Amino acid sequence: MTAQFEYSTLADPQDIQQLIYILEQCFITGGGGEEAYINLIGVENFRIIRGFGQLVGGLATLDMGQWWGGVRVPMTGIAAVGIAPEYRGSGAAIALMQQMLKELYARGIPLSALYPSIQSLYRKVGYEQGGSWCNWEVSTKSIQVREQPLPLQPIVSINHQVFHQLYQQQAKLTHGYLDRHPAIWERLIQPDEKETFYAYFIGTKDQPEGYILFSQHSKEDGTILRIKDWVILTVVAAQTFWSFLASHRSQIDQVRWRSSVTDSLTLLLPEQTAKLKNTMRWLLRVVDVVKALEMRGYPSGIETELHLEIQDNLLTGNNGKFILSVANGRGEVTKGGKGELQLDVRELAPLYTSLFAPYHLQIAGKLHGTETAISAATQIFAGSSPWMADFF
Repeated sequence: MTAQFEYSTLADPQDIQQLIYILEQCFITGGGGEEAYINLIGVENFRIIRGFGQLVGGLATLDMGQWWGGVRVPMTGIAAVGIAPEYRGSGAAIALMQQMLKELYARGIPLSALYPSIQSLYRKVGYEQGGSWCNWEVSTKSIQVREQPLPLQPIVSINHQVFHQLYQQQAKLTHGYLDRHPAIWERLIQPDEKETFYAYFIGTKDQPEGYILFSQHSKEDGTILRIKDWVILTVVAAQTFWSFLASHRSQIDQVRWRSSVTDSLTLLLPEQTAKLKNTMRWLLRVVDVVKALEMRGYPSGIETELHLEIQDNLLTGNNGKFILSVANGRGEVTKGGKGELQLDVRELAPLYTSLFAPYHLQIAGKLHGTETAISAATQIFAGSSPWMADFF
């Protein structure tokens, strides 16, 4: 089955209804959920693909930012990628992603990220594993942190604007964290129909040192406190966080939250009782090599250069040799150089995010480099394990 595909924005009311129908079938939803999602993201932020004389699929784009090395880099998140089942395998999904990436490149967007339903599709257009999304769980009875150095202030009127300043302080220091899209904030603070939502500042109302947003659920296997979002900026805030959760032990069996694969908060627990409940990796695509390398932050104590040779079969402006010069925590890219580190743009993603060290990528056959280049790349891309708290 072959076809010529046409990529465009979403505007026509009939197209909107057809895309809603496709997405409801793709994501097993109904009751107006997909229509509400399109309205939340904004019709103007959807892209569609036509083939065989009709609309066959579409996706959502979320323009936001991501923190790398303490610097915000513009990033477009891709969500709700859906192709009508009768046209899967026709090339429609690949065409949709290729055209979307060309659009992002033309707009000067450095990065794109997504959560894959099937990894192989997105690898074909240059995405690769970039970081983790993890759910942790701990029994309230095992927390055993009693000291509560700070007060907790209930937030009665919940508006995401009140959390922004605190969130950005933590996001800036967290490798891979989002500068969230308004729609992500909106969904975060809107409770589901069957849940009650609670929010507290940790510390005084005038000078909070963090916050916690959560809901409570009664399941067949026990009661669960699900933390929807959290910010912890100081050690006393961390102690208060755990003490507050421990105080729920008479009503709540388990606490669940999202954090890094290596969650430093668990160091405050007396025993290794916190467990990773599940984890997956999101994918990153370096859309514009020069912009991506120049806009992120780097370790401040190094001054070196890395000679790269990049291959990008889709976005040809990324092809060629580049010199990345790093000093004072910032990078500058010039064309040319020795090309001592050779890799596909796909393999640039886990190097860029510090998900894997250059040596391990080389062992996996994902890049080739001289000893000098591997050493320089190891210094340049040193960083904590990248993660996101948000699924989009």
